[in-house]
Amino acid sequence: MKIAVIGAGAMGSIYAARFALAGHSVVAVDPWEAHIKAINADGLSLDGPDGHHIVTGIIASGNADVVRDAELIIVATKASAVGAAASAIREFVGPETSVLTIQNGLGAGAGISRCLPPKACFLGVADGFGASMVGPGHVHHTAMKLIRLGELSGGSTPRLRAMEAVWQGAGFKAQAYEDIHQLIWEKLLCNVTLSAPCAVFNCTVGELLGDPDRWSVAIACGQEAYACGLAEGISFSFDDPVAYITKFAELVAGASPSMRLDHMAKRRSEIDFINGAIPPLGRKHGIVTPRNDEMTKAVHELEAAFAGRNT
Repeated sequence: MKIAVIGAGAMGSIYAARFALAGHSVVAVDPWEAHIKAINADGLSLDGPDGHHIVTGIIASGNADVVRDAELIIVATKASAVGAAASAIREFVGPETSVLTIQNGLGAGAGISRCLPPKACFLGVADGFGASMVGPGHVHHTAMKLIRLGELSGGSTPRLRAMEAVWQGAGFKAQAYEDIHQLIWEKLLCNVTLSAPCAVFNCTVGELLGDPDRWSVAIACGQEAYACGLAEGISFSFDDPVAYITKFAELVAGASPSMRLDHMAKRRSEIDFINGAIPPLGRKHGIVTPRNDEMTKAVHELEAAFAGRNT
């Protein structure tokens, strides 16, 4: 199968490498020129729980033309770039093409379906990879917990089960779900609780957990998101969001959320699709969201400062 990965950052590079190792024909599209050159010249270096691999045969490009004839297109960009990615690949999406978008936060489904036929689109949730870029052409991850897959419109279909089999065949622990939106929201609760607070307080998850004052701010972010999710009709698999979030945080106590890593690298984060996605939903449903308002504002101010802009 020809598989295209749009956005060859840490997670996109893992997808590309693992599918290539499984014998698929893989192309990757990314704007990072040094990364593209390294992959084409020396292969993609992958460090993971099963050791070190140098994966050759991946065709990397800054141009979306290499996506032509791909049967599966995986959009692994930041949430803010999903719309642009969908627009760039639109002419290459035929009646038999499947497009899977995997991002943190809310909005990816809407972003991709504005440019592409909704019937071609799938949503995914990636959990527990601990992924990071070591340098151009070199990616590292500590685990491969789960890839959750679902139809944009919900339900279980033959093509969804076929996609599940493709991921499993490449060594991923993958599972298809009838209601992928539930899984997206359940991950969102953890992201909302940990992302902006760790970035604003400049701490790891464990350090956040260990500070009662900061943890109370973080948990309030998650509780506000939970209330908004219920108002949106999300059927959560739990009734106690605090226990659910705390258990997750304890499992990743040594980690820093990607939002903090973005700030450490002086990059803009996905704040508007994580904590920043909650206040508009609060206004829609008449739910107050003061902690997410505060955290979103604080992250925007930090990003304006390191970008050299006035707030």
